[in-house]
Order: sequence, then C-alpha cells, then structure tokens
Amino acid sequence: MARFRRKSCCALIALALAVLIISVILKYLSPEDNNLGSQFALRLIPPSRQMEQDNDVVISAKPAQIIAAPAEKADRMENKMQDFPEPNYNVHAFYYVWYGNPEFNGKYVHWDHPLLPHWDSKVASGYPSGRHQPPDDIGANFYPALGPYSSGDPWVLEEHMRQLRTAAVGVLSVSWYPRSMNDDNGEEIDNLLPLVLDAADKYQLKVVFHIEPYKGRNDANMRENIKYIVERYGNHPAFYRYKTGTGKFLPLYYVYDSYLQTPDVWAQLLKPNGISTVRNTPYDGIFIALLVEERHKKDIQTAGFDGLYTYFATNGFTYGSSHHNWRSIKTFCDYNDLVFVPSVGPGYIDTSIRPWNSQNTRNRINGKYYETSFNAAVDARPQIISITSFNEWHEGTQIEKAIPKTWGKTVYLDYLPHKPTVYLEITQKWARKFSEEQKKWLE
Repeated sequence: MARFRRKSCCALIALALAVLIISVILKYLSPEDNNLGSQFALRLIPPSRQMEQDNDVVISAKPAQIIAAPAEKADRMENKMQDFPEPNYNVHAFYYVWYGNPEFNGKYVHWDHPLLPHWDSKVASGYPSGRHQPPDDIGANFYPALGPYSSGDPWVLEEHMRQLRTAAVGVLSVSWYPRSMNDDNGEEIDNLLPLVLDAADKYQLKVVFHIEPYKGRNDANMRENIKYIVERYGNHPAFYRYKTGTGKFLPLYYVYDSYLQTPDVWAQLLKPNGISTVRNTPYDGIFIALLVEERHKKDIQTAGFDGLYTYFATNGFTYGSSHHNWRSIKTFCDYNDLVFVPSVGPGYIDTSIRPWNSQNTRNRINGKYYETSFNAAVDARPQIISITSFNEWHEGTQIEKAIPKTWGKTVYLDYLPHKPTVYLEITQKWARKFSEEQKKWLE
C-alpha cells in the first residue's frame, strides 16, 4: 500500500510538472505576445487570392495592413524603387479605369460588354448577340492574370503601377470623361482619379488625361473641363507637365476622336484670339489631337493643336497607324512645330465584342509585332511614344499580364510560350533604347 501511495505521489508530481511546462510553452507561443507565433498562424490561413510569381515581377495576395512609422515606410518604399528600372517619362501608356466587379461595384462593369452588331443588318444577322457573363465569360479574347478586377480596388491599382514601373513606363494616360458622365457601357470614372494619382505617385509615375468624345463636347465646355482638371488635380505631384521649347511646364492632354469637332470649334479654345481660349491663361496646355486620315494633318494645324498621336495598334488600319507613314508625319510635325506621338501596340483583336471584325486582327507573333512597332516609332525620332495599351482588354491591345484559360468551348488567347510578363519586358527594353537614342539625337 505504501509503495502504491509513493507511485501515486510521483505520478501526480509528474503530471503537475507537465501541465506547468505546457502552460509556459503555450504562453510563449501566444500571438498577442510573440511575432513568431503570429506569422506562424498567418501561414496557416490560405491567401485570399492565388497569384503568380515569376523571376521579374512578383505578385502576391492582397497584403494585410501593417502599421509602420512614416519614416520607416518612406525608407522601405525608397528601397523598393531601387529594384525597378528608371521610368521613361517620354513613354506613355493608355490606361483604362472603367472595369468593375461585384466586390467593389455591386456588379460587373465592362467585363460584361455586349456583342456589338455590324452596321449592316444583313451581316449582323450572321453573328451572335447578347452580353458576356463574367467571371468566366468576359468581353475579351485574353484573360487577365488578376481576373475580372475592379478599377476601384486599391490593391489592383497598386499592382498595375508595379507592372507599369517594371516596364519602365513613366506616364499613364487615363481615359477620362467629365464628372457625372461615362461611356456607353460603364460608370462615372472621375471619382477614381484621386486613387489613380496617389497610386501612381507612390511608384514615381505621372498621369495625363486622355479626354474621350463625351456627349456635347465643344470649345466652351472643354474649357470648363480643363479648368476643372487643373484646379482639382493640377497640384498633385503625379500630375504630368510637359517641358516646352520655351522652358514652360504645361499639362498635356490627349484628345480622342478630335476630328469629330471641326477645326473652327477647336480654334475657339486653342487659338490665342478664340472666344474660349486657354492660351496664356492658367489653363494653357499641350493639346494632342488624334490623327486618323491624312487630311486631318492640316485640320489639326488649323485648329491650333500642339501635336498629334495615332492611337490605333493596327498597322495599316488608318493612315496615322501605318508604320511606313511615321517618318513623313514626323517631318510634317517638325515643319509646323508640332509634337509627334506615334502609338505602338502588341497586336489587336476585338472579336469578343465585334465578332464580325476579324479582318482587323493583328497577330502578336509572340512579341514580334510589338518589337516591329516600337522599332518603327523610334526610327521616326518622335518626342514621345505612346503605348496602346496597358489594359484595353476589349480590343486585345493590353500589355498587362494575361494567363491561359479555358471555359467550356472557349479557349482564351495567351502569351505562351512566353511568361505573362513578356510584354512588360519588351516595353522595358524599348523604353531604355528610346531613351538612349534620344540622347544621341541631342548630341
């Protein structure tokens, strides 16, 4: 019996010691008191969004908020910037903020783009109609690596800025409609501009406005809209200003479909004696018109524009977008003191929204089309090169990362055999080459 009691006491003491040791260990691993414990716990939780990682650009799941001192944040950001190539502020990429999804917008916006009918009803009857139904069925021939995202998602905006900075692009040209206005398939986008400007500034990028052909556009309301842009956004550090030959720094505006208004209307805004003139006022700027047909060159000059751009990523589609015309266009611009901005692109395909338009498809040829386009642009010795586009998915001109995807009988196009970053890499290569060539021209 005594031996039994001794054994029982020993067992109780051993048990008490074990409980004490376990309590101490658990206290040590408590996430409230130990960072190691917190990180371990976080690793057990699957990320909210599975993203791809490659050698050049790393995309992670949406990060948890981390509280840090301002100086610590600034140092961390400065170190991060050293990992990127220098931005070339003479390379501009057209950027679209018209996308939405249920998480941020309560519904899909633009990803559900309707199939547009052909203008000839007989031709239209031979093609499908209706709308796309995201998330698997989207209005694009390629599928984005970020999925059908919202342009209002701060995490998406930051990822876009990382991609643009990785590509050495210095300026994004944001498609813009005035307040309370939007395109036929979207919603108001002006309220997103503060987010875009802040995200761009974080990555040392600049922003210009690509003014769309909004309803009723004329010289008077254009002046009011320019005034609004300058007064609301002009003091933001990411607001781009172009250095003129006289040493002034003026905002730059791309004016899409400028030919829809006659030269005499634009002259009221852009000539010094015009009724609505912005010249020699706080709202003066560099206004770049869209060149489509050859006759538009004279109209652009007569209207008082400061330059022209070609936009379309379809070599041979228009006079302006045809590579072999760029040298002569540059000569015209030099003679008339105009800024020439050729627009390069990786290819073109819009049959997801215009199923009848296959004749205008331009195959990417695994990046060769893009290289040829850039080479032709640099060869013309322009002041600026624009890229169509960073993320115009409907027309398949995007350089943003895309991934392979199959949905039912639908097989989306992709960038294989290259990585999803291939067009960012090509852009970086030519942005560097363009910078080097421009230095030679000034020697």
